Amino acid sequence: MSDQLTPQPTPAQEQPRKMRQVFSLLDLFPLSISSIGPVFSVAATGGVMAADAGWWALPAIAILAIPFIIASFVFRLLNRHFPNSGASYHWSSRVMGRRVSQYQAWILILAYFFSIPPIAIPAATYTLALVAPHYHPSNIVTILVTIFWVAFAAVPLLLGSKPTAQITKAFFALEMVSLIGFGILGLSRLHATSVGIHFGTLPVGGMLVVAVVAATILDGWEIDSYAAEESEKPRQDPGISGIVGAFLALVFYAILYPLIFSETPMKLLASHSDADPLALWAQRVLPSAHWVILVPILASTAGGLWLTTYILTRALYSMGREQLIPQAFGKLSKRHVPHIATLAVLSLTLVVVAVQLFVSSLGSFFNLVLSAAGFFLLAEFFFDILTAVIFLTVGHKKLPDVQFQPHQHRWLLIGAIFSGSIMGALLVAFFIYGPRAIGVGIDQTLVVLLLVGVLFVLVTLRRVKRSYIFDGNNADSEQPLPEAGSSSTGMNG
Repeated sequence: MSDQLTPQPTPAQEQPRKMRQVFSLLDLFPLSISSIGPVFSVAATGGVMAADAGWWALPAIAILAIPFIIASFVFRLLNRHFPNSGASYHWSSRVMGRRVSQYQAWILILAYFFSIPPIAIPAATYTLALVAPHYHPSNIVTILVTIFWVAFAAVPLLLGSKPTAQITKAFFALEMVSLIGFGILGLSRLHATSVGIHFGTLPVGGMLVVAVVAATILDGWEIDSYAAEESEKPRQDPGISGIVGAFLALVFYAILYPLIFSETPMKLLASHSDADPLALWAQRVLPSAHWVILVPILASTAGGLWLTTYILTRALYSMGREQLIPQAFGKLSKRHVPHIATLAVLSLTLVVVAVQLFVSSLGSFFNLVLSAAGFFLLAEFFFDILTAVIFLTVGHKKLPDVQFQPHQHRWLLIGAIFSGSIMGALLVAFFIYGPRAIGVGIDQTLVVLLLVGVLFVLVTLRRVKRSYIFDGNNADSEQPLPEAGSSSTGMNG
């Protein structure tokens, strides 16, 4: 393990063009918070959660929120020691070895790619509902609008890191204003539209499924770790905005979900589990202009589309330059962005969306597969927690600065073990209760995809020539910074 933990600078000729370090902390904050997509997340999952667990969905979200909050501190620790655009993929390589890292690469690809098509199609449907509320679009119209949003998402990603941040800030501002407006509107109408609160019998299976689904609404804040090589202060800033984003996600949902549940009959939400709960809620609290709520939902959806793509393309870029996947994915454009990875991901997204819309037999299969995004996101975070536990128990003490001035992170280690236990238990429980909530065949689908990951490791075992070690320099520094150690504060390493 010591060889994995000791940086080995990559020869310059292997990476002729590097990413530009342009992200300040003020850029990373909007990226982390917008990537959560709180408005879209509520719109996409609220109905399903109401149907599976009713009011018990709230404690189910809280149960998963605890390990995700702890995970944000884990990401901060690992990023301070091993900043890299591959983030999770790179951390496991440095701590647990190449084979584990290559399997995690497979999980990472599934987790984030499965999250993109379920964002792309709603972007189209919300657009059509906004501009033509009484129009019933054909599949051709839907795919054309989807193509527009996928192309729109490609623009900031291909223009460069700074344009991505600037465009994200505009959408971020709209979403934050909307969230404040939702809170004020809901509280002002609470007396007139409130419904009875009834928890009923504890739905254990439903709560477990909701907890796994909640992985899709509590993730996203980790985008700043994948932006490490584009940060002005790679060892200092990434992780801070992630922690803030994780806490804010919990705050957003702690306000929005209770408001929606307390002002919309639970039977209505549960019976329309495939409908937008925010729209159902708006019809009650803002009946004269409920369409207004579509604007922030659409902004949140669009932001989530390119930011989720951003995370995946940075991970693919890291894998490509190490030749785990085709080396073309590790190339950068003249604007210093992984253009081939970006175009490949968005093009494949359109292929999946087209199959869903036009091929009914395969469409149902893809719907089943894409519904597993929460499972693989949870699995991805489980691997990160496992990496942190091994690092804190074995690898951390071998670092030069720790040997010079010994220190430990007992509370973070305890928190990581606790979080890993919860996530592992939820992953196992999903195999038991998943078929009831998602559909028959989800268990078999998950098993096949997990086994394909083993094949992925066997096929790519000899492809990786050398791990790329990012020096972690600040943008204005010429000398490498030492790996973080005793100078860190709080729970972060």
